[in-house]
Amino acid sequence: GDAARQDVQRWRARSCAVLTGIGTVLADDPQLNVREIAVERQPLRVVLDSALRISPSARIVQGGQTLIYTVSADTLKRDALTACGAEVVVLPDVAGQVDLLTVLRNLAQRGIYEVLVEAGKTLNGALLRAGLLDELVLYLAPQLLGDAARGLADLGELTQLEQRVELVWQEVRHVGGDLRITARIRHV
Repeated sequence: GDAARQDVQRWRARSCAVLTGIGTVLADDPQLNVREIAVERQPLRVVLDSALRISPSARIVQGGQTLIYTVSADTLKRDALTACGAEVVVLPDVAGQVDLLTVLRNLAQRGIYEVLVEAGKTLNGALLRAGLLDELVLYLAPQLLGDAARGLADLGELTQLEQRVELVWQEVRHVGGDLRITARIRHV
């Protein structure tokens, strides 16, 4: 609901960066900026896009700092994005993907230590499987959407209980008509 969306704006405002994947950019064309709260600085918008599929006209590239990590050597696409004001960082190719740990280390070298991830199940799952998330902030609406709804995280096929991701509940709070659940990830 509206209160949950405003709450997300507050989380963005306190973050150094907002990280997403190309799947979310292509599906939703998000801005990932702070719009409803007066802030001194906008968070850096970070996109993981292995093949540089992002369009220079994507809203996330417009009107603010955007950092794009890729493994693509396509200089024409890189130049078009740079001309729009985005910074493109080419990383070593790890099985056709951007290495997540390298991305987080690069962000830390830039002084970016608090990163809010607003992504789909592919990137969320990859970050969880790699043990690179500390906390989850989940919003739960009082609605059942069925099996066609978007999943939270692709964790692959979990065949043994030992493969689970354990959470430690931190807080459950009403935000308008929704619930906000905050949980730390227990790294085993």
